[in-house]
This record gives sequence, C-alpha cells and structure tokens, in this order.
Amino acid sequence: MSEVRLRDFAALVARWSVKINLVSKADQAHIWERHVQDSLALVPLIPPNIPFAIDIGSGAGFPGMVLAIATGIPFTLIESDKRKAAFLMDAARELQAPVKVLATRIEDAKTAPALLLTARALAPLDKLLGLAAPLLAPGAICLFPKGKNHEVELAQAEALWQMDVERFKAPLDAQACILKVSKLRHVGLPG
Repeated sequence: MSEVRLRDFAALVARWSVKINLVSKADQAHIWERHVQDSLALVPLIPPNIPFAIDIGSGAGFPGMVLAIATGIPFTLIESDKRKAAFLMDAARELQAPVKVLATRIEDAKTAPALLLTARALAPLDKLLGLAAPLLAPGAICLFPKGKNHEVELAQAEALWQMDVERFKAPLDAQACILKVSKLRHVGLPG
C-alpha cells in the first residue's frame, strides 16, 4: 500500500474542497482519519483475486479511489456530479491510480458486472441494493460502511431483498459497521 500516494490523495481532496464541496468544512482538517482510514477498513474484507471492482456514488473517492490506490485493484468509479467526476479524473491522472471514472447516473452506467461493489454514504440500504444489483457479477459481494441505523436499514431492505450479511466493526465509530453483502436476490414487492 502506498501511504505516500494516499496522503497525496488526501491533500488533493483538501485542495479541491475549497472550490467544490467534496467533504464538509468540518471534515477538511480530518480527511485522513475520517475518510481515508475509514475507507482502508474495507481492505481486509476484500476477497482475493478480484479482477476489477465498482464504486457507486464515488463523490470524493471514498472508498473507491482509496481502495484502488491501496490494493492496486482497478476500480470503475461512478459519479453523476460532473464537478466531482472531474476531480476524480484529475486525481486518477495525477496519482496514476488504476481507476476509470464514469460521469453518469448509476442507473445509466455502462460497465461490465463486477465481483466487488462498494459504496459509502450514498443511500439507505434498500435503495443502495437496487442500484448495486444490476452491476453485480454472479458470486459478487458488496461492502457498505453504514452508520448507527444499519439494523433498521437491514430490516427495511429484507422486505425486498434476500441476501447473506456479515457485520464487521467500523474502526472509527463503535455504533457503525461495515456490511458485507453476498448472494443478493430481489424477492419482489412488499405486501
């Protein structure tokens, strides 16, 4: 893992955040701790031999850009906000990160299905699974860092989705967790 490249990425996020809202003003002094390290918590959960991965709603590149830099796994980052997509493209070029950026809505993204999909702070789990499902290859897993309401989100998602879920402690927040979702299958409309 290249800590130097990750530190360079954190500096780019800070520099661009002055012009566009990549991270909140309150978080700008804590990009490394709150965003980079939080993203790195996913690394041990990534299965071996992943040829490429997808990160949806990539925003400032957390976790997709961080994971691409840290692991060398090629990531497709999907981000509909053109300014954020421009940042991601610039960062990828400057850091020579193994990423491709799709500046489009997730629903409109044209990409091969992946064995690994990530998303952070994008949507409630039931909506997130609907966005993720069309992008998953057979046998794929999803890694979703979630906050203190993750059990409520899981209960709501189970009305529409059948899945295996493993929970892992989030290193920075005792109430948060990382959900590892596999064997995802849509079960229809509730009621």
